[in-house]
Amino acid sequence: MSEPLKISIITASFRSESTIKDTLESVNIQTYPRIDHIVIDGASKDGTLELVKAHGKRVTHVTSEPDKGIFDAYNKGLAVADGEIVGILNSDDFYASPNVIAHVMQAFEDPVVEAVYADLVYVDKDDTNKIVRHWKSRPYRAGDFTRGFSPAHPTLFLRKSVYDRTGGFNPGFRFSGDYEYMLRAFHTHGVKSVYLPEIVVRMRTGGATGGALPFIKKQNLEILRALDSQGVSIFKPTFFARKLVDRLMQRLRALFVRLPESMS
Repeated sequence: MSEPLKISIITASFRSESTIKDTLESVNIQTYPRIDHIVIDGASKDGTLELVKAHGKRVTHVTSEPDKGIFDAYNKGLAVADGEIVGILNSDDFYASPNVIAHVMQAFEDPVVEAVYADLVYVDKDDTNKIVRHWKSRPYRAGDFTRGFSPAHPTLFLRKSVYDRTGGFNPGFRFSGDYEYMLRAFHTHGVKSVYLPEIVVRMRTGGATGGALPFIKKQNLEILRALDSQGVSIFKPTFFARKLVDRLMQRLRALFVRLPESMS
């Protein structure tokens, strides 16, 4: 009987002592057996690394040094990842249940599948049972990026071979490097994806992106630059109107979504 595929999970951290324990423990309790957890830290001076040492039962690699931002940290993680599948779980996020990775890896049993993504909930940074937004996705269709749709990056898992083929993250996109990468992978390179209709990540609000207006403005300018770099033409008013409606719907859905028992 062949050994199950290995998954490398990359966690980028910086001064994360207030949240990273939840991240580590959510990986620890995953039922899937072959997990390598990689922590790339930006030279934190607080208690982040002590917590990684104390609670990172599945951590196989730790780097702590200055970096050029979160997308540079992701690339450092990719450079040492040796799993056939790669996931990214930031240090203020955590998996929604112990079976998340098992469900994801089941989808990858089909050798044609190159990408798997799902749903997430944004939760209050202090009360992680309080849902603020519910990002419910759907199966990807060709041209979706021109219609203002993209998968939720924290829920995205890819074969390592996809990163080898498409290249890593571009640190020049400081605020939307995840969007720029997904645009390349899905729109330009046409990765074959599967959507799992389940919540796999709980993401704290008020993290690195913050959600403040200056950040949103810079992020949107970078999104336009990313689209232009891949030759994607959009009608800006419609494109951003759709994104705004989607954001409002995420908040509305948060009023009705119920967390599974394993998440409470």
